[in-house]
Amino acid sequence: MKSITENDKDPMGNAIAEYHKKGKAAKLRVFSSQFYEDEIPVKTLFRTFNEMPIPEQMALDLCRGRVLDVGAGSGCHSLELINRGMDVMAIDISELSVEVMKERGVNAKVINFFDDTFNEKFDTILMAMNGIGIVGTIDNLPNFFARIKELLADGGQVLLDSSDIRYVFENEDGTFDINLNSGYYGEIDYSMQYRNIKGVEFDWLYIDFDTLTMYAERYGFKCEKCVNGEHYNYLAKLSF
Repeated sequence: MKSITENDKDPMGNAIAEYHKKGKAAKLRVFSSQFYEDEIPVKTLFRTFNEMPIPEQMALDLCRGRVLDVGAGSGCHSLELINRGMDVMAIDISELSVEVMKERGVNAKVINFFDDTFNEKFDTILMAMNGIGIVGTIDNLPNFFARIKELLADGGQVLLDSSDIRYVFENEDGTFDINLNSGYYGEIDYSMQYRNIKGVEFDWLYIDFDTLTMYAERYGFKCEKCVNGEHYNYLAKLSF
């Protein structure tokens, strides 16, 4: 799980800050020991509601009460909710991203979701763009469920989207090259680079719906699938 990110080691924050200031940005490069180099188009981090995929749109439509937007980035989801008249707090570990969100009119704080000094209550916890990825590994799921119990008000909900990435390991004959001895296949290591700014490596979790449901029930939560996305992704709601 990532701690607060220093500005000179914050590729995404610098990319968000530059796009916010100039309306354009360079390539935000993504690296992993498990995959080829990829990139995140910075413009997509500033997308409007109509530009969002259906699971994200549905998540915003399902938000109610006081909302915590986790890993909020540029604040695009928070802004949509604010425009609907909702009470929203956005958090991120990137100081640069939080500065941008504040300039855009979002109530934002630099804080790690797992920081137990942060103990406010929310009716909805929104974890968009595979927000559960911050858990890092399957072994950290107990901490995640304990944390959302602390932050949820009575009758509260968590809205999160993720993906079942087993398709990455699928062969032409329908079999899968998944090494069951090397841990859960959705545990991915990543690092990013923006211009000459290199970030530290971090763990990121993609979790299939059945595994999420199994762990949710183990820790006293109900897990419902709200909708499937177009590419092995889904939106889920957790409640207890």
